[in-house]
Amino acid sequence: MAATAVANTYATTDKIGFLPRALATIIDFVLLAIVGGILSGILRMDGTGGLSTLLGVAYYLYFWSSYGHGQTLGNRALKIRVVKTDGSELTLVDGLIRYVGLIISCIALFIGVIWVAFDPNKQGWHDKIAKTYVVKA
Repeated sequence: MAATAVANTYATTDKIGFLPRALATIIDFVLLAIVGGILSGILRMDGTGGLSTLLGVAYYLYFWSSYGHGQTLGNRALKIRVVKTDGSELTLVDGLIRYVGLIISCIALFIGVIWVAFDPNKQGWHDKIAKTYVVKA
């Protein structure tokens, strides 16, 4: 018998605003900095730019996708999650699209990230690009 995977879906009514999302990002940043520092020490690397980028991409793709159920460690601490606008979990490709959108949002003087505070659906540019919401877990 073949087992079929059932995608989890979540309510999209309780959207999360700017401050909780910012706090979750700070938690994630600190954790990534600690792990990156440890890895660069173990690998005896002076310049950690490439390692930090690779670590960040892997971290967010894993935790934003269905593998991490849309919750980074910072999101779990604040009981929030990232879902598609239809309430389903993200795929790795969706996570990558959201990550690229986040980079674009940050490059534009963080306007795309701050957009969350003023958008009626509490979406940043990266959320709009990837068709995602951040909701209560």
